[in-house]
Amino acid sequence: MENISSIGDLWDRVTGIQPAPDTWLVVATGVIALAAVLPHRVWRLSRNAVTIAHEAGHGLVALLSGRRLEGIRLHSDTSGLTVSRGKPTGLGMILTAAAGYTAPSLIGLGGAELLVSGHITALLWGATALLAALLVMVRNAYGVLTVVLAGGAFFLVSWFTDAEVQAGFAYVVVWFLLIGGVRPVFELQRKRRREGAADSDADQLSRLTNAPAAVWLLFFHAVSISALIGGGRWLLGR
Repeated sequence: MENISSIGDLWDRVTGIQPAPDTWLVVATGVIALAAVLPHRVWRLSRNAVTIAHEAGHGLVALLSGRRLEGIRLHSDTSGLTVSRGKPTGLGMILTAAAGYTAPSLIGLGGAELLVSGHITALLWGATALLAALLVMVRNAYGVLTVVLAGGAFFLVSWFTDAEVQAGFAYVVVWFLLIGGVRPVFELQRKRRREGAADSDADQLSRLTNAPAAVWLLFFHAVSISALIGGGRWLLGR
């Protein structure tokens, strides 16, 4: 890490432009992210990161829409729950319910834009700050543990490693969110077909809007796949 002697130096480091990594690194980090999503045994662990983004999406949109965020819980089976208070119907509730399955992909798309513009350090520090803010709202021990570990990883990489390691880590994270945002929607679709999922986000949205849950599943698919295609093209420089 570079020597930082003042707040100005720190600000320059966070907001500065870092050089784009070689194409082979971008491709390699994509392969690593794919390997963290496709194998079932690995996915059972890595899916926790997608759950963090999912519940953070619910929580952020709840706040932005004027609802009162009561708390977030993250569970060891990679499920989660975000509780907010406010009007049980209306646009705010619809946006809050729709934010979960779209959040990982949209966060990944935003991260891809930061990476291609050279703001690698800003992405790492921004993620650390967001995870610290999320930690305040987590209400169970497992949730605290997962958020602390995630935030600690971002902080350690951004503070103690060189530019090449930071770039590799950042690209793996963004690729993972883009790829990992697609799989949960297919899992939800399969679960609804086999077991039913009356409390799923799609079913809640169906009750809120009178649109079939299948329409909301199609919406989740459209967002996640579009984000993967668009973000992937950005990362690969196409």
